[in-house]
Amino acid sequence: IAVAQKLLICGLSLLFHMTITKTLPVEYNIDDNFRATASWPVRFFYLYVSLMAARPKYYFAWTLADAINNAAGFGFRGYDKNGGARWDLISNLRIQQIEFSTSFKMFLDNWNIQTALWLKRVCYERATFSPTIQTFILSAIWHGVYPGYYLTFLTGVLMTLAARAIRNNIRHYFVESPAVKLCYDIITWMATQVAISYTVVPFVLLSVKPSFTFYSSCYFCLHIASILVLLVFPLKRTQKGSKKHESIQPVWSKKLEEENLLQKNSYSTTNNSFSQKQEITCRYQALKQ
Repeated sequence: IAVAQKLLICGLSLLFHMTITKTLPVEYNIDDNFRATASWPVRFFYLYVSLMAARPKYYFAWTLADAINNAAGFGFRGYDKNGGARWDLISNLRIQQIEFSTSFKMFLDNWNIQTALWLKRVCYERATFSPTIQTFILSAIWHGVYPGYYLTFLTGVLMTLAARAIRNNIRHYFVESPAVKLCYDIITWMATQVAISYTVVPFVLLSVKPSFTFYSSCYFCLHIASILVLLVFPLKRTQKGSKKHESIQPVWSKKLEEENLLQKNSYSTTNNSFSQKQEITCRYQALKQ
């Protein structure tokens, strides 16, 4: 069933890519006539739609890979609360969470999942300073040599830090009331989709000149907004070193406690065995007498 469902998603993604994607090219965002005549809302709406239309080819490739793994017996996670089998242990994407993500982090956590986990293990958790910046730069190097990759991931650093600062400083004001939280989620969904689309345009265009043409036509608006957000809102530090120290200290103290406990147990065991031997000897002598 899992393989059949994923093959169906592959077919729909391929059909979408071969029909709608061609009618909504990303390159049209830098068309001179379009930039001169279209209003800002229309331009941002087309930016979102064109980048959304560019995603199904990735959906097709990754979902097909997941289906092949599942057909070979790999990827079984277990059963959910309803007793249904889960075959998403080694999946590379979650389409629903991608399309309805309400934060930059939520989008990245559900896109190219296995590569993101690899980057987290080999870079983010090992970096001693600026782990976000180092991880994005490594991701750009991993993708290849096109300049558009580096422009995308350097822009992604700003977007990620700005989104984190906004979320840490204002989100808690909007989560108490369900109606207010719904409005907050809608606004953050719109902002996230526009920010993602704005960020990945160079990833699709690949070259420096068209990428700068796009960003200059938008007056680098989201770059400037991200920098202003980072200047206004304090960004909480991860304090990875202190966390490591805190996590290591209890381990050592726990080991010492275990060693002391073992010594006490061995000491008490020795005393118990010695006293038992004495008691048995006394009883034997008494019976013998």
